Amino acid sequence: MTQISNPKIAFAYLRPACVLLTREPTVTNVETLGGQLRELDDATLQQLQEYVLFPLRFILKLPAGSQHRERLVQSVVEAMTHVLETTCVRSWETLRDLLSELCLCLSSPADPGRPAPGVSEELKGAVLRCLSALLHAAYGDTLLRLYEPAMLPGLGAAISLLLALGEQERSREVQLAALRVVQTLGVQCDCSRGEEEHVTLGEQEQWAVGNAMASFLPGITVALTRVVTGDPRHGHAVTVSAVKVWYRTVALVMDDAQLRVIVPGETGPAGLGRVGELVVLRSPDWVKGTAGRLGVLLKRLLSCTVAHLHWRVRLETVELADHLLAHCSGSLGGECMGPLLEALVGAVNDEEPRVRKRCEAALREASERGRGGASASHATFADVLSENLHGLATSLPRVLRAADDHKKLSVLNVFLGYLKLLGPLIDRLLTSAAHLQRISKALMQVLELDVRDVRIVEERSSSSAAMRTACGSVSEDPLAGHAQRKYFLYFRDEKILSVLMEICRMLGYYGNTYLLVDHFLDLYRESSVYRKQAAMVLNETIKGAAGVGVAMWEYTSERNWNLTTVIQDHELNSNIWQLCIQLEGVACGALTLGRAFRPLLMTSLYAVLDKAGDEALLVSQAALACACGVAGACGYTSLRHLIADNSDYLLNDVSLNLHRLPQNPQAPRVLSVVLAHSDPSLLPLVGDIVQDVLLALDLSYDHTAALFCSVLHSLMKALVRWFPPSLDNPERPPSGRGESSGAEPEDMTALDVRQFLLDYSRQKELAEVAPAEEEEEEEEEGPDLKKELPAHIIITKEVLDIVELCVCILREREDELLPMVHNCWPALLRRLTDDDPLAVLRGFQVLCTLGEACGDFLRSRVSKEVLPRLGSSLTRQAPVSARAGLVYTHTLAYKLQLAVLQGLGALCLRLQLGEADLDAVCDACLPYLSCRQPINLQEACLSVFRHLIQVDPDAFWLTLSQLHCPSPYAPPHPHLQPLQLGRTGLTRDQYTHNLDRLLRDAFGSLVPRPPGLLGDG
Repeated sequence: MTQISNPKIAFAYLRPACVLLTREPTVTNVETLGGQLRELDDATLQQLQEYVLFPLRFILKLPAGSQHRERLVQSVVEAMTHVLETTCVRSWETLRDLLSELCLCLSSPADPGRPAPGVSEELKGAVLRCLSALLHAAYGDTLLRLYEPAMLPGLGAAISLLLALGEQERSREVQLAALRVVQTLGVQCDCSRGEEEHVTLGEQEQWAVGNAMASFLPGITVALTRVVTGDPRHGHAVTVSAVKVWYRTVALVMDDAQLRVIVPGETGPAGLGRVGELVVLRSPDWVKGTAGRLGVLLKRLLSCTVAHLHWRVRLETVELADHLLAHCSGSLGGECMGPLLEALVGAVNDEEPRVRKRCEAALREASERGRGGASASHATFADVLSENLHGLATSLPRVLRAADDHKKLSVLNVFLGYLKLLGPLIDRLLTSAAHLQRISKALMQVLELDVRDVRIVEERSSSSAAMRTACGSVSEDPLAGHAQRKYFLYFRDEKILSVLMEICRMLGYYGNTYLLVDHFLDLYRESSVYRKQAAMVLNETIKGAAGVGVAMWEYTSERNWNLTTVIQDHELNSNIWQLCIQLEGVACGALTLGRAFRPLLMTSLYAVLDKAGDEALLVSQAALACACGVAGACGYTSLRHLIADNSDYLLNDVSLNLHRLPQNPQAPRVLSVVLAHSDPSLLPLVGDIVQDVLLALDLSYDHTAALFCSVLHSLMKALVRWFPPSLDNPERPPSGRGESSGAEPEDMTALDVRQFLLDYSRQKELAEVAPAEEEEEEEEEGPDLKKELPAHIIITKEVLDIVELCVCILREREDELLPMVHNCWPALLRRLTDDDPLAVLRGFQVLCTLGEACGDFLRSRVSKEVLPRLGSSLTRQAPVSARAGLVYTHTLAYKLQLAVLQGLGALCLRLQLGEADLDAVCDACLPYLSCRQPINLQEACLSVFRHLIQVDPDAFWLTLSQLHCPSPYAPPHPHLQPLQLGRTGLTRDQYTHNLDRLLRDAFGSLVPRPPGLLGDG
């Protein structure tokens, strides 16, 4: 739409609306005038500015009597805002009067510096937008007259009103608008017109504005500090704006460049009367006192912003520190320099990249200012950093004991930031004994481990798979994914530990490594209290530094390496953590030296592999992670490659130590680990050592049986892994577990549903029948408590494991296997008749493996010596399991029953037992077809009968049919007599369901359907 550009035409166009508005001040008339104003171009409106503003200002001066006064004022203010946004204010009187009139719209009549109650948020927002437009529309010379001494009362009232709105208003938009106007009044706003700021101040103008704002500095800083530290619900944007106004106002008043031109002894302007009392002379005494008070407020403000949850607040805090350090470092003095530097360095490790980037730039500038200035300034900057670091190290243990994790992390980030800011100056700092002692003792106290937790004493499980998984590949970081989680007394957050480790690495990077290694090794030696902490600090310090060999020798020394790890007490836990930390240190040393670590393998690899076989799971895992890290650092592709390349001297040490077993009891353990992580190329070197093991076992059976059995077990597992049995073995009989469910008859139809439901109902009724005395007996039994296994049972189990692995290895070499089976049969038979159920269970599993491998060779032995005992055991336990409850399934007796039933059928089929033996097995297993037995025992028993049916189908068809026949068998010819079997028809008991399943699964086509089913006839 074309705008009016001729002033005469515009005047004629606006005059009726202006006159009408003066006579009838209504919202409609204001909106009409506002619409017409938008039809004028900017230049024309500039010429008619005073004429247009007159009726609008006239309405603002009217008394507040109308019911719709607030809506009218809001419309007027919005129209004035449009005029001020498109024109410039050249008249000082217009600026002064409009500022006063707009403030009166919001202020209380009794107190112009306080907001009037009951004013709507919409009106407040409109007035604040108009004030902002007014200040931006004022010409530079016109605006500067606001800061003359005579205007201090009016300016002070406006600032007080705006601060009250920013602090007390509930609307976030109103708060932000009020704070922006305060910022504009200080000529510190961020807005610009085109590429230039709307007001450019020279030195004199800045000095004049600074002088005026000095009168209001206490009120502004106190109010804004309350905003920042007050209710956080106002949101991060308000906090950011308050922080920005705070530091820009302080920088304006306390600017070093302005204060240098102030003449001492200068007096204020004369002839002002009481207004002269408001004038502040920025004398050195005033600056010193103000800096002290600002220091108090600054600490309060920073306490809420340096660790604020929103990154924009933390970013503005960095801007605050950088701005004040750049402009006011001289005037604010040491009281403010310390907190500002602390805030700046605390953001170095901020989680938000934008905060980190800005902080790093600010730190570089601060460091350059400190180093590039005068020597005195440089010394002051370094001294402040050193003093702050010393003070922080002194308070660090106290803070980490009392504060929450969020505060602890913030303090540690500050500590790390100081180190980064000092950079190369750390080396000079650490030459001071006071600083080195304070920092090291702080780290010792902070890193104190919590060794009371017994979770670190864990059972050793079958962890060979886990060991292989842990060492399947080699990573660049030897501890990545494998470092044991440590529990500390004074913190739990992993981020805190990460920052502490980075602090140690920073000390090693910039400090004198030999000095640090010597100092922390002294702490390591002098007290067992500091040993674990000193080792942790050393591990991180030597990353990327020299002096690794000294630490390796100290770590693997006799007194520090062979620590007890299998007695459950406080000292045990402490020893476990110490070993884990020392193992991490070995890995750190390897990572530091790379291939240059290879000469140290002669002294460290054997010791590390020793700990890889430790009974404490944490130590074992830490050692495996360490070994993988050493392998990668030394250029090996895997742990297996590392062991193979160093197997000659490893096995030589093992062989020598086996001859001095009392002095070197760890030798078998090392051999077990070597076997677990090697390949067949090791086999030629192992032969002599195996003979040494067997000889040592014969000579010291009572004391070392368990240790040597574990070695032989590792050897057998390694052989099975190296030489797996071929896949073209003779076809084995299927296991009972695989056939337990059986195949359903193919002709199963909907007609069977009714019978199935009837069967289920009867079986449930039978299963729920339990005499009262049986319930009492069940309650008395209770669950088996888990107890520590006796030593002889542990050895027995390990030996049986070894025998089973030997059978697997020799399976395809019958000429060698059968004589050995003959020799070991008496010992195995004793295990099968042992009183301990665990020994019987493991022995029977070995017997099943032997049966699969040896076949007919064992038939007679099993028939005469094993089956009678197993049958009597099954018969004896059947009534017990039938009346037992769910708890019984957790007992060893139940597990033994289940294992025997699961393996007995396959054993009978593989050995092709005779008729008498099969009958004995059938009699022993029949009670387990009862529906009162646990379901797993029923399924295992069904598996036994399925295998027996494969041996002699006819005999077992007859046996099962005599126990239960679904219906009479009709003779194929009238001259033949009917076959008289057992119970027939629909008579059912506790065995019927499983017998019916067996008959239908195995002989489905031969079993007739009983009459009377749904749909018959």
